[in-house]
Amino acid sequence: MKRRAYLKTLLAAGAAVPVAAQKAAPKNPIVLYVDMQVAPAKEADLLRMFHNDFLPTAKKHEGFIDLKIVKLRTALQGAAPAGMNYRFQLTFASEELRQKWIASPDHARVWPPMEATMLDTKKYTVLLCDAV
Repeated sequence: MKRRAYLKTLLAAGAAVPVAAQKAAPKNPIVLYVDMQVAPAKEADLLRMFHNDFLPTAKKHEGFIDLKIVKLRTALQGAAPAGMNYRFQLTFASEELRQKWIASPDHARVWPPMEATMLDTKKYTVLLCDAV
């Protein structure tokens, strides 16, 4: 019976967390997608740079919400963008704050090495979307 009392106490404590203490997500953030064709010999470099430098740096900037990089497994319906093997997804609270991030010295330092892993650094798709 002590186990039930213990579980009730835990559940009550969790419910007592004030709503104000929870991080409020912006109503309509922006999501940026970059479809990348990464050279196979440079995939390990891209992932190392992403996890060790780009992501920790981006997290420090105002408006940052989320950042992911995914490797294409297969297209289940329709066709994947030609040559694309990685997709980069960045979510910021607003386009204004994302612009502030890309104008920063930090972005100027961390993006070019990642971009250099691509087969064609002049031709890749970048999509800016509004979360609704």
